[in-house]
Amino acid sequence: MKRILIIGANSAIATACARRWAMQDAAFFLVARNAEQLAQTASDLTARGAKVVGTHCLDVTDFAAHAAMLTACLGALREIDIALIAHGTLPDQKTCEQDADLAAKAFATNATSTIALLTLLANQFERQGAGTLAVISSVAGDRGRPSNYVYGAAKAAVSTFCEGLRARLFKAGVHVITIKPGFVDTPMTKDLELPAALVATPDQIARRIVNGVERKTANLYAPAFWAAIMLIIRNIPQPLFKRLNL
Repeated sequence: MKRILIIGANSAIATACARRWAMQDAAFFLVARNAEQLAQTASDLTARGAKVVGTHCLDVTDFAAHAAMLTACLGALREIDIALIAHGTLPDQKTCEQDADLAAKAFATNATSTIALLTLLANQFERQGAGTLAVISSVAGDRGRPSNYVYGAAKAAVSTFCEGLRARLFKAGVHVITIKPGFVDTPMTKDLELPAALVATPDQIARRIVNGVERKTANLYAPAFWAAIMLIIRNIPQPLFKRLNL
């Protein structure tokens, strides 16, 4: 039985991943901020045959509360086979440009909190000598674009942190997978005008993640075509890039 910790368990992608893992005989410890929605997520998984051994409410920006969450998780699961970090927000870029406090809060939610959680979890996984840390970053972190560079900077920090952590934990028999979704049809993106041909469903992303965890992929673009798109974007010369409205 897979023992799985999910942080940000109420997110659309995390829920879709959990439903897929539930078909593979899994025990879950679910963490999210909204208690009512968390109870609904737990009930949904239980109805699908999964074993939910515990839930925990957490504000990820309350760094002092992270250790208590992990203690509760280990009390329920004993050890963790897979930890999926899936929380995040999509800040309004224009508002962040005018409000430094909002920009800092967005960075704290999308980067600093993830780095703090990964630091705590990495030490636990290193002690175990096994397991997979799966972290949802974003294609937005591959290059700073004017349309979302606050969010992109946070995800770039997460991706770089994961790259170093992957090299560190490899020696301990632990794998780190960085997940880079493109446009996904979720409540977080519902007000955005996105090109329909490039928008994936949460379940399509979940299928890639579950398979990627199994294969021990290092960097997982979801859907796969984003690897080619971001290769092109990363290689646009700076003199041209700064003139584009991306």
